Amino acid sequence: MTRRRSDAPAPLHSLADLGASWTAAAQARARAAQQAARQAAQSAAREAQQRQRAQAAHDLFASHVGPVLPLRAQRRAEIGLPLPAPHPRQRELDEQAAVRAALSDEVTLESLLLTDDGLSWRRAGIGADVVARLRRGDWALQAQIDLHGCTRDEARERLAGFVRVAYRRGQRCLRVVHGKGNGSPGREPVLKAKVQRWLAQTAEVVAFAQASGPQGGAGALIVLLAGH
Repeated sequence: MTRRRSDAPAPLHSLADLGASWTAAAQARARAAQQAARQAAQSAAREAQQRQRAQAAHDLFASHVGPVLPLRAQRRAEIGLPLPAPHPRQRELDEQAAVRAALSDEVTLESLLLTDDGLSWRRAGIGADVVARLRRGDWALQAQIDLHGCTRDEARERLAGFVRVAYRRGQRCLRVVHGKGNGSPGREPVLKAKVQRWLAQTAEVVAFAQASGPQGGAGALIVLLAGH
């Protein structure tokens, strides 16, 4: 014997049963339509309230600001400007601090192999002929720096950076202009002795001598750097 499923629709035995089924289906469709209509009405009411609030805010702003005119459209190209390259500011500060700590103003040239009454200097193992060749200008000048107008700290940092860059580039013969002191109190060169001390403490420097007249005389030094 075949058993009917519990969820299967009841069999229709007469026209009355068929009519009742149609009536129930119609009522269900009507209820669904009413529900959809209520939801649509509620959604429309919410949208109307939002428009009213936006209009009220617009009217309030306009009442405070007053009449406004739109800006005239301008045809301007939107050009993206390149960002500036990063600048290693902290590294520079660290290098400056290291220079100040390494190059002392107090050291005496006598303790650093001073020769020729302060007009020249050479490191241990460098022959006297090197200083003589510097004086004669046997080597072509490859770079120079002018320290006129610098304070002591500025001159020390600029000189250290100048020597460091020149050494990295493989340059050997340099001129350092420190001035003759004509504009200093007592007409004494302020930087001359300091520059000599700083150069003698710089590892890349092997010798220096006072420049000849055409190259600056007492206001400049000709410096020889070590080779790579």
